[in-house]
Amino acid sequence: MRSNQRSFSYSAGALGLICFSALVFAGCEKKAPATFERPPAPVTVAAAITRDVPVYLDAIGKAVAREVVSIQPQVSGRIVQIHFTDGADVKVGQVLFTIDPRPYQAQVNAAEANLAQAKAQLDLAKINFDRVASVTDQRAVSRQDYDAKKNAIEVAEAQVKQNQAAVETARLNLDYCTIRSPLNGRAGQRLVDLGNVVTANNSSLLVIQRFDPIYVDFTIPENDLTAVQRNMANKTLQVEVRLPDQADKPRDGKLTFLDNSVQEGTGTVKLRATIANNDRRFWPGRFANIRLILDMHRGAVLIPADAPQMSAKGPFLYVVKDDSSAELRPVNLGQRQGDLVVINQGIKAGERVVVQGQLAVTPGGKVNVAKTGAPAGSPATKAESKS
Repeated sequence: MRSNQRSFSYSAGALGLICFSALVFAGCEKKAPATFERPPAPVTVAAAITRDVPVYLDAIGKAVAREVVSIQPQVSGRIVQIHFTDGADVKVGQVLFTIDPRPYQAQVNAAEANLAQAKAQLDLAKINFDRVASVTDQRAVSRQDYDAKKNAIEVAEAQVKQNQAAVETARLNLDYCTIRSPLNGRAGQRLVDLGNVVTANNSSLLVIQRFDPIYVDFTIPENDLTAVQRNMANKTLQVEVRLPDQADKPRDGKLTFLDNSVQEGTGTVKLRATIANNDRRFWPGRFANIRLILDMHRGAVLIPADAPQMSAKGPFLYVVKDDSSAELRPVNLGQRQGDLVVINQGIKAGERVVVQGQLAVTPGGKVNVAKTGAPAGSPATKAESKS
C-alpha cells in the first residue's frame, strides 16, 4: 500500500516538473517587446532670407541745444518792462526787456548839444582863417597869426569828431536799453523781475536755447575708432536717433563732429550728430539711443532672432531637412537687425530653421512642422514686431 502511494507521488511530481518546463519554454518563445520610437517634435519654422543690412555701432547719447545764449544787460538800470512769458518761443530781434531809457536819453541830448557847439566853433575858426588867408598883402598878417588861425580849424575839426563819437556812444547805450533776442529759440525762466536794478555785464537775465536743428552727443570705445575713421574718409556717416519711449520712430541725422583726442581715464571718443528737430521731439539734456551706421552688408543672410540657441561650444540652430529631420548646425552670429539676426556662416538663404519648439528637438530626430512662420523680414513679421 505504501509503495503505491510513493509511486503516485513520484508520478505527480514529475508531471508538475514537466508542466513548469513547458511553461518556461513557452515563455521563452514569446517575442521581445518593440523598441520605443519618439514622436516627431512639433515646431515652428521660418526660411532664411538675404537682404542688405547696415553695419552699425550702438551708443547712449544726450541731446544738446545747438546754440545757448545767456542774455546779459550791457547798460545798468532798472527793468521797466518784460515783453515775453517764461518758456515762450522767441524770434531774432524780438524785444525781451526794457531798461529805463531816460538817463541814457539825457546823455544823448547832452552829446548832441556838445556836437552842435563843436560844429559852431569849427565854423568860426574857418571864418577867421578865411579872413587872414584872403589878405593880398602878406605884410598885413603875421606868420604867427596865420598859423594860429589854421591850427584853430584843425582843433575844431578834432572836437567835432570827438563829439560825434560821444553822440554815437550815447545813442548806442540808449539802444542797449531795449534788449532783443539774438536768435530763434525757446526762452527759459527769467532770472529778474519787473523793477529789479541790473548791472552792465554782471548779471544774467535769461537763457535762450535753439532747438532746431539739435545736437546729440555720444561716445564710442577707442577700439571702434579705427572703423569710424575708415568709413568717414569715404562718406558722411548716417545716424539714427531714438528716444527710449519711442524706439520705433528713429530720427535720421548726420555725424558732424569727431573729437581730436581719446578721453583719458575712460578710453572713449566723443562724437556729435546733428538732426532736425522742428517738431521739438528732442529736448536738450534728454538721453537718446544712438545707432551710427558705418557701412552696408550686402546680401546678408538673416533669420529670426529666436532661432539660434547657445551651447558650451557656441551658438547653434536646428535646420529642417527635406525628410523632416532636424540637423544641428553650428553658426556664426552677426549683428541683430530688429527681430532678425545676421548669420555670417552656417546657413544659406532658403533653408528652414526651427524658430519655436527647440527644446523638444533632438539632432537627427523627426519634426512635425506645426506652423510655418512668416518669412524673415516679410510685412507680417514687421507688423508682429511693431505690435
